[in-house]
Amino acid sequence: MSTILPAPPDAPVTPAARPPWPVPPFVRASVGVHALALGASVALHAAWPWALGLVALDHAALASAGLVPRSTLLGPNRRRLDAASIARREIAITLDDGPDPDVTPRALDLLDEFGARATFFCIAERALAHAGLAREIAARGHSLQNHTHRHRHTFALLGPRAMAEELLRGQRALAELTGQQPVYFRAPAGLRNPFLDPVLHALDLELVSWTRRGFDTRDRRAGRVARRLTRGLAAGDILVLHDGGAARDAAGCPVCLPALRTLLEAARADGLDCVSLPDALSAAVPALSRPMS
Repeated sequence: MSTILPAPPDAPVTPAARPPWPVPPFVRASVGVHALALGASVALHAAWPWALGLVALDHAALASAGLVPRSTLLGPNRRRLDAASIARREIAITLDDGPDPDVTPRALDLLDEFGARATFFCIAERALAHAGLAREIAARGHSLQNHTHRHRHTFALLGPRAMAEELLRGQRALAELTGQQPVYFRAPAGLRNPFLDPVLHALDLELVSWTRRGFDTRDRRAGRVARRLTRGLAAGDILVLHDGGAARDAAGCPVCLPALRTLLEAARADGLDCVSLPDALSAAVPALSRPMS
């Protein structure tokens, strides 16, 4: 997988650097609906209320597709590993929203204990604030991938330029910290809109969601979090926990840590190998030959 060097945050995304964006059928149909509504309004003036209603329904459908994190209607969305990885009996544990100086080091120790490798979808702003910890994640054999620069709660409402800025700033920050450019992206809470896929295409980033998530930012019971992840655990699964913003149990322990231990124990018992996304998918992770300016 080739990757373009990020441009400055205020630079336009230039599709010329990549083949044309393959418009998803659902989005292509949406464009057709708008064209049909416009044509009907021009040809039959009395039809404009029906045309407006049709457009409103179409926008509701687009918004609904973006509110389903595992949806593929707005573009490619990796929810499982590929067939080769499944044949190798691999799973991918991902940890979002870090790094966190309290939780992340303990998660790293747990992963080391089981000889596991994970993928950390880092918020670039936090990675810069804890640069040493971000570098330690990479030094201990794990992968750092793009989870936006600031993890804005309004990310799914942004236009293409603002989305591109968030992703580009995240690319630059993580590349500067680790010497490798991210090749995968996860949207905040998995929410997005139709503008995201063309931006990802221009930056040669692959959208990744999950097979299952533990809801460890909401549920304070580690056992329930672990059961969501281990129920039906199988080769090819992509699983989500959070080393940033994890809920804490009554004793103040981040629930992601005991849940992660249970998940690692279950994987070992089932003979599953925990690997990073680039290793699972044999993605070429480009090393930078020069510092990024």
